[in-house]
Amino acid sequence: MQFTIKHLVGVAVVAATAAAPLAPAAAGHSDRRCAQRFDAAQRQDMESFRDFKADEWRAVHDTEAISIDPSGKAAYGIEQIMAGAKTHFERKWAIWSWTELSRRVDGCRTAVIVYDATYDIPSIDYHQRALTTVTYTYKHGHWLGVLDQGTYLDAPS
Repeated sequence: MQFTIKHLVGVAVVAATAAAPLAPAAAGHSDRRCAQRFDAAQRQDMESFRDFKADEWRAVHDTEAISIDPSGKAAYGIEQIMAGAKTHFERKWAIWSWTELSRRVDGCRTAVIVYDATYDIPSIDYHQRALTTVTYTYKHGHWLGVLDQGTYLDAPS
């Protein structure tokens, strides 16, 4: 069931237009806008995976993203990541849920979120729980997932 682990990416983002350089007085406003854009991107990342919307999920990941599942298997680049998630999007039989444990957003540069995430397939009695960390970067006016890495909290059943 290794295809299920790769989905814990949870990787990353909706975009907005790039902002022109701002004067120091406007920097606080810019940071708030950037944080709001990040919120939208992060929601798109998690919800599009949950809702089996492959194109939306792909759009919030950098082409060079890396995904390391809790077993240690790595996918390099969005093509490998999408290939690993193919069954998830096609079968639509899994239940993906998460609880955000920690978040750090550094202006319009980087962001990291740690999730307690579960991936269940009730029809085959499969359950997996992992601590998943997703790193995002702000690139060309868009927040994009660049790295996700999971650690088993409950070994897959």
